[in-house]
Amino acid sequence: MTEQTIAVAARDGWVEITLNRPDKLNAFNAAMHGALRAALDDAARTGARAVLLTGAGRGFSAGQDLSDRTFASGEAPDLGTTLDTLYNPLVRQIRALPCPVVCAVNGVAAGAGANVALACDIVLAARSAKFIQAFAKIGLVPDSGGTFSLPRLVGEARAKGLALLAEPLPAETAAAWGLIWKAIDDDKLMAEARALAAQLAAGPTKGLALTKRAIQAAAVNDIDRQLDLERDLQREAGRSADYREGVQAFLEKRVPRFQGR
Repeated sequence: MTEQTIAVAARDGWVEITLNRPDKLNAFNAAMHGALRAALDDAARTGARAVLLTGAGRGFSAGQDLSDRTFASGEAPDLGTTLDTLYNPLVRQIRALPCPVVCAVNGVAAGAGANVALACDIVLAARSAKFIQAFAKIGLVPDSGGTFSLPRLVGEARAKGLALLAEPLPAETAAAWGLIWKAIDDDKLMAEARALAAQLAAGPTKGLALTKRAIQAAAVNDIDRQLDLERDLQREAGRSADYREGVQAFLEKRVPRFQGR
């Protein structure tokens, strides 16, 4: 029987995607990469207004499934090809998705698993969860955007400590450092994550997608380019049906009914 490496559930305007290799702590293999990217493509194609990504079982993802690689004796593997064909396209896809992506880290997030989570827009984690930049344990460099995200989120000193020491970072410390949005009691994680995804999906998702683009661009723009980008995106947002609805609802003192357009 073919392994169902992910599970997808369509909700009211949003999609919940679950990494589904719990016996392997949801470690990534080629099949799971393909299934996850296809699910994200489907979410964009069908107009999902938010995505929730989480893991089955007791962990979010242990990173790369090392047993998925076979090398001849003495062969030097080209791990750059793995990044070019699997992880880098996945991280780019998450960041480019035209809707908010919520990640609910339900347990350990290690190696590439941690950095895929950090590529999402809002990261919630169970209090028992831990983030581990495990690469140093096997002589590798943080990948999947890790060397981009870590210093921008927590600063160079903490980024180097996490990457060079490979020590587990508890969820509450991750939240206190600004690595993630919030740590939540384990038994409340999924309820809060689903409520958040539903809230975002009911919001002005055209403007939310433009906001996501602007904030991501700020990491590489200088102030002049960022001001120009804000101008251009605000022009686009101001022409949206959601903006008109938001203003009308404000003037009429009612709850807006956004359509994501």
